[in-house]
Amino acid sequence: MDNEIQLISDGDGLAVIGNPGAVERFLVSEGLPSKDLGLPRLGSVLSAGSAAAQAGSEIAANSGRWVQLTKESAQVVHKYGLMQSKTPGVSHAMVGQPGSIKSWLQIAKGPGSIVGNPAMLAGAAGIMAQVAMQQSMKEITDYLATIDEKVDDVLRAQKDAVLARMIGVGFVIEEAMTIRQARGRVDEITWSKVQGAPTTIAESQAYALRQLDALAEKLERKTTIGDLAKAAKEAESKGQEWLAVLARCFQLQDAIAVLELDRVLDASPSELDGHRLGLKAARKNRLDLISRCTERLMARMDAAAGKANTKVLLHPMDSPAVVQSSNQVSTAIVDFHGRLGIEGARESSEARRWTDAAKEARDKALETGADGVGAAKRLGNETLGRARWATGKLSSRIVERALRQRGDNDEGDKKN
Repeated sequence: MDNEIQLISDGDGLAVIGNPGAVERFLVSEGLPSKDLGLPRLGSVLSAGSAAAQAGSEIAANSGRWVQLTKESAQVVHKYGLMQSKTPGVSHAMVGQPGSIKSWLQIAKGPGSIVGNPAMLAGAAGIMAQVAMQQSMKEITDYLATIDEKVDDVLRAQKDAVLARMIGVGFVIEEAMTIRQARGRVDEITWSKVQGAPTTIAESQAYALRQLDALAEKLERKTTIGDLAKAAKEAESKGQEWLAVLARCFQLQDAIAVLELDRVLDASPSELDGHRLGLKAARKNRLDLISRCTERLMARMDAAAGKANTKVLLHPMDSPAVVQSSNQVSTAIVDFHGRLGIEGARESSEARRWTDAAKEARDKALETGADGVGAAKRLGNETLGRARWATGKLSSRIVERALRQRGDNDEGDKKN
């Protein structure tokens, strides 16, 4: 028993459950960072009786750690051949160190206290979903701390009543999360405080998405390079603010989902798995909607930069300004996508590396004091060239634009 552990994956994370010493040895041997899973809360899914008491004692004796699925940790899942369980989207395996064998091997039998109990396996999946969303909330907090305008400053500057209501809802949700942390559960009184919050958050999200769409449409309507430069500059400054609002909305929606799962776990544990799957589908739909909107803005910025490149000789100041704004907006959106996991957890770190490379190239171009066409060409080529080793989807599109820019400029130089 002491050398056997259970591995459970829901596609977003990996739970390692077993004797505390065995769990620690496994994580160290695989080099996996982890955080506490909150295993004792599984007691909520147990019914009364001797079997429940025995399962409860096993839970109390075990340790549970959660590992975020990255490229490295996903290899561990593949290595031990996790098999699909009867709980949708959840796979599992038993591994151990039999006898004097130092390496971990998959074994056919083990304690089975969780895997062998469908209710407890569904409960474990629900808790894993909560930990994953809390990790996402932390990513967004880190993102908001790194942008030029802190989210609180952005929101306070808005006079719109919809966003004002969201600020108030945020305070209520944070209070509920604090109570949850202190009590270890979400009771009826705490839940009643936040029940109406999703509607307010959805209104704020829709408002922010409309603002981003408006920026994209304004770019599409401009015909002169001068007007295009002004619209691109507005998209650069305002776009970051609305991305911050969207990030805050998404963070609060994840917090509500964490509270919901706690409430269902406490009040109707038999419905936990269905609720978990419903929340997962709704979250994916939100990500898809945000992705489509931000991709549209990025496409309009690409088109604006392409148009500016064809007029660079006639507009040596405005054309490079459009290119620079386009690069800035692309950088902001890629970073935003990475923090929300829109490109997938395995690609978020690459997206951040692309962002770092873009910022480095921008700073280098500005430090040289170069102006006009030369500065724009260096900024575009250095930034977009480095994108080749980062996010393929975005970098391929922007690299193509950079190549068109170079070709157009070379052709113009030959004519002169």
